[in-house]
Parts: sequence; structure tokens; C-alpha cells
Amino acid sequence: MSKPALEFFPVTDTEWTPVPGSRCEGLDERILAQDGEIATRILRFAPGTDTTPNGEQAHDFWEEVYILSGSIHDLGIGKTFTAGMYACRPPGMKHGPWISPDGCMTFEARYTCGDASARGRSQ
Repeated sequence: MSKPALEFFPVTDTEWTPVPGSRCEGLDERILAQDGEIATRILRFAPGTDTTPNGEQAHDFWEEVYILSGSIHDLGIGKTFTAGMYACRPPGMKHGPWISPDGCMTFEARYTCGDASARGRSQ
């Protein structure tokens, strides 16, 4: 199975849904394309969202994140990230929990890349 082939479409055709498994209020996503946990999505933090109940995160897939608007503050490292900033997280990289006093929207791509033995090596 893989992500579907999709031609351009308005992302507003995709509804906001609560993030599955989240233990906090105010965290919603718009899944644009998906194959299990491998997904492309827009993630929305409502103003005041605190993901502390979800704890620190780490995934077994690559995750690239671009902040479209607003800001999020990583409580684990004590840094705030704002619109126009980008992150590329390899499998296993820890991040969060987050707070977003004024709200935030991100564009995210999640994917696997090669076998586990190649992870972390320079290409």
C-alpha cells in the first residue's frame, strides 16, 4: 500500500479532525495523503494548546515540518519556533511537548527512507 496519487485540489475539501491518540484539546489535523502513519498533513494548534499530556514524542519515520503561521514552544528544550521555520527529524529524534499560546499551523511530511541500518549515516 502507498499514498494515493492526487492532482491539485483545495485543501479545504479535507475536514479538520482531532489528532488520533492525542490526550490534549486543541490539536487538529487535515490529512492530505496517508498510508498508515506515513502521511502528509496540516497540523493546527488552537490558541492555548498544551501537548504536555501527550509527553515527549519520537517516531520510527522521518518527519519534516514547516511552520505556516503562529508559533510553538518546545518545553523539552525551552525554545520557541515561529512561522517560516523548518525542521527535519530523523527516526528516533525526540521533540516536544509543545505549548502554543497564540496558535500555530504547520505543514508536515512523514515518510520512511531506506533500511534501518542506513539511518543516521551521511549520504
